[in-house]
Amino acid sequence: MARPTPLDPDFAQRVRDSFGRQPFMRTIGAELTDVAPGRCTIELPFREDLCQQHGFLHAGVTGTLADNAAGYAAYSLMPADSSVLTIEFKMNLLAPAVGERLIARAEVKRSGKTITVVQAEVSAVKEGHEKPVAMMQATMMCLHNAPDRP
Repeated sequence: MARPTPLDPDFAQRVRDSFGRQPFMRTIGAELTDVAPGRCTIELPFREDLCQQHGFLHAGVTGTLADNAAGYAAYSLMPADSSVLTIEFKMNLLAPAVGERLIARAEVKRSGKTITVVQAEVSAVKEGHEKPVAMMQATMMCLHNAPDRP
């Protein structure tokens, strides 16, 4: 896909503001670390209280990071007066999510007026090396004339 052009010149601040309105992201300690047209990166430090019974970060946490990164990658290309909503995703878990932190990177593959298809990859960082632990393909919907709630 050619480098996309955002419809809103202030897309990065709009994405960061929207991310800041998500209490769940604060609860788990996730941080939006990068946003560019059609791309988004979210990171999460490893936390034992977010693990499942084997000591791996829970698949629900991994999926949440991928879904949010995908949503904000799509949102970066949407109009200023809109909001984004996930309407479908499929995630493959590739390896246990263990390490010092997780990094979710998403990239828009096709952006339409209402529907956007995004791919996300989540990697675990351990001793400076990244290992892919999950991949997601997601479909996002632009809610026109429906900005986020304040």
